[in-house]
Amino acid sequence: MVIRTLWIAMAVAAITVAVCAESDSVRSQEPRSGTTEKQETKMKIRITIGDKVASATLASNETAQDFVSLLPLTLTLKDYADNEKISDLPKKLSRKGAPASYDPSAGDITYYAPWGNLALFHKDGHDSPGLIKLGSFDSGAELLHEPGVLKATFERTKD
Repeated sequence: MVIRTLWIAMAVAAITVAVCAESDSVRSQEPRSGTTEKQETKMKIRITIGDKVASATLASNETAQDFVSLLPLTLTLKDYADNEKISDLPKKLSRKGAPASYDPSAGDITYYAPWGNLALFHKDGHDSPGLIKLGSFDSGAELLHEPGVLKATFERTKD
């Protein structure tokens, strides 16, 4: 009886090893993170202010995806706190999965959830509860230094 139990235990162990080896083999055929097959597509947008064009890359989060669903969109940007331009959005954006706060830098495109507005930073800000990063300017952030009200059109570009 002891020998039979020992043979069964060895058979179970052999099957377990074989299954694990096969599982590792299958896993090694899957694309690794960082390969082009697994990379997330970056969302690119164009921001036109007057006759000048800026470009930005949006984050891969639900809030940014919700923002993209509004595009194309023309907004009136107003100065706020000497470091950002803000504008109301036509609807509140998703906050799903967003951190509790964010510490913005110059060139960041953000969503301030408590007010439901877009905030574009031309100078560094400070950690703010309810602020969610949507993306960052790739070029043209200096257009935000223009004082006063600006009309800006946001459009998704072909990636």
